[in-house]
Amino acid sequence: MRCIVIASVKITIMDEARHYIIRGLVQGVYFRKYTEAKAQSLKLHGWVRNLSDGSVEAFAQGSAESLKALQMWFWEGSPGSQVGEVRMSPASLEELKEFSIRESA
Repeated sequence: MRCIVIASVKITIMDEARHYIIRGLVQGVYFRKYTEAKAQSLKLHGWVRNLSDGSVEAFAQGSAESLKALQMWFWEGSPGSQVGEVRMSPASLEELKEFSIRESA
């Protein structure tokens, strides 16, 4: 495994990135906070935010195994959430140092 450092951010060459849209009852049920905790436990970097249409958007990067685990967890979600759809698309790696909650879009 080869690593590179860009502007003091370590990115493993084998890392991948994904963009997600999660639909259903996912706002007002702490979905973002639980997503942040799950992503951090999986050692992922990225962000999560509410969208104006009632869905949640997330971006995550890390190992393929951790990304798959996060995508599977989205279906479970936070207590009180009811996930009806999870859309995933490949994304480009970004220079991120952590996983955080962003302002709503």
